[in-house]
Amino acid sequence: MTTVLVVEDEIEIARVVGDYLRSAGFEVIVVGDGGSAVASVRSSKPDLLVLDLGLPGRDGLDVAREIRRWSTTPIVMLTARGDETDRIVGLELGADDYVVKPFSPKELVARVRAVLRRTRTAERGDEVLRAGDVEIDTSKMRVSVAGAQVELTPTEFHLLATLVRQPGRVFTRSQLLDAVHGVAIESYERAIDAHVKNIRRKIEPTPGSPRYVLTVHGVGYRFADA
Repeated sequence: MTTVLVVEDEIEIARVVGDYLRSAGFEVIVVGDGGSAVASVRSSKPDLLVLDLGLPGRDGLDVAREIRRWSTTPIVMLTARGDETDRIVGLELGADDYVVKPFSPKELVARVRAVLRRTRTAERGDEVLRAGDVEIDTSKMRVSVAGAQVELTPTEFHLLATLVRQPGRVFTRSQLLDAVHGVAIESYERAIDAHVKNIRRKIEPTPGSPRYVLTVHGVGYRFADA
């Protein structure tokens, strides 16, 4: 059974989220603080983490930063409506998606399923994509640049694969959101910018002067075709 770790200090929210995820067929582990979250990811190895950013003591951003040092476990953040900066920072730290409080539990389940679907689609694939020095093995969910392996989150992996499949094609942010989310619910186009920033940091020799993932100003992004 697929296991979801819910990190939420508000007991009622944790109960509702847990109930909806269990009803959707997931095994659920609930913890209420950052230290327990890190320990549970290490010991239980959940398939996905639902992480509230507004935790007491060690906040969710610090937890995400710690986990991303040694794990690519998918992360869906829970954030307060006014915390746009936290959303961007969380995505740049490697979160795969976010849901804004107050939220619909059904939307959260849809987001969780979408992120897991991206992970499984990548794992089931059998393509080897190549563009310049970049090689993507979809069956093993591996990316290498000039022979050196690069660790990407599931969302970063899916986004890069979408671009590499069609070098030179310009994708709008909206098109890239559709490609990586796969669910018809409102999202946030600046999330794509955060994911692209992460990808560049990991694959570009000089992230500030990218040679692979190029910006098309006023439109979106494309992967270099030469």
